[in-house]
Amino acid sequence: MFDFITGFLEATGLWGVALLMFMENLFPPIPSELILPLAGFNAAQGLQSLWATILAGTVGSVLGLTIWYWVGRTFGLRRLKRLADRLGRFAMMDSTDLDTACHWFERHGAVAVLFGRLLPTVRTLISIPAGLAFMPFWKFVAFSAVGTFLWSAFLTLIGYILEAQYERVEAWLNPVSTVIVLLIIGAYIWGVVTYPTRMRKRGAK
Repeated sequence: MFDFITGFLEATGLWGVALLMFMENLFPPIPSELILPLAGFNAAQGLQSLWATILAGTVGSVLGLTIWYWVGRTFGLRRLKRLADRLGRFAMMDSTDLDTACHWFERHGAVAVLFGRLLPTVRTLISIPAGLAFMPFWKFVAFSAVGTFLWSAFLTLIGYILEAQYERVEAWLNPVSTVIVLLIIGAYIWGVVTYPTRMRKRGAK
């Protein structure tokens, strides 16, 4: 899996980094925790600029986040909650998750957009309440860009530094990256299959 992803990023360059980060925010086939370190690994080999890689990851991610912002701003809370309950099995979220994200945004406001990017799940969901609250678009983009840039720089630098130690980690890096992707796919399938049971238990509480 390591070789596949690095090969894809090598073939597509900065566009590939931006595309994968864009997709990760819409539907996470591969998490940023895997995409950006491998992009940083390629940058360390001189295939692309380190800072251009970080910027590409930031741009792709912010573009993905803005789609959820406009979804929230366009549909409104009631319609989104109905959609979440209807399609939650495949989106891995329901109306309760939306309420949680909205309450978190109400408490923290713009800070939630800035630092929410550093938290799993929250980093995508927080865009919806920002849109629902009609947070100024320029402000949403600005705070999202800062938080995303910090996250992208951190992950990309991990891969950039790791390249110097490649001979010491190559024996386990490929199988580990493969296991991570398989675990993500397995967790998603498990979530889809067990969704009705979990919702019944949540409703019974």
